Amino acid sequence: MGVLPTSPSNMDTCIEACFQCLRACEECLTACLQEPDVQTRVKCIQTLNDCAEICNQSVQYMSRNSAFSPQLCSLCATICEQCAEECEQLKDTHCQECAKICRQCAEECRKMAG
Repeated sequence: MGVLPTSPSNMDTCIEACFQCLRACEECLTACLQEPDVQTRVKCIQTLNDCAEICNQSVQYMSRNSAFSPQLCSLCATICEQCAEECEQLKDTHCQECAKICRQCAEECRKMAG
């Protein structure tokens, strides 16, 4: 449910999924930076950053009911899928959980884009 009575409620599920994914990616990125093999995680860390940023942008666009939301959500879904693939390659609990959340976000974003 949006903050204001005029908020577009048809986007609530996707907005919430993007918020959750944004947070998961930021937390996973922080955890990855503290791992002893941080140098082998560079691509994953970069993708986590991209994913967090596109999720944030998607929330902003949907919150203002932008006509470009479907296109941005399509891109968000693609980046979330890539982020999930990167995280799945690592066996840490934080990476595995982040991958699940990214996949859920990608699914919601694909619904918005369609």
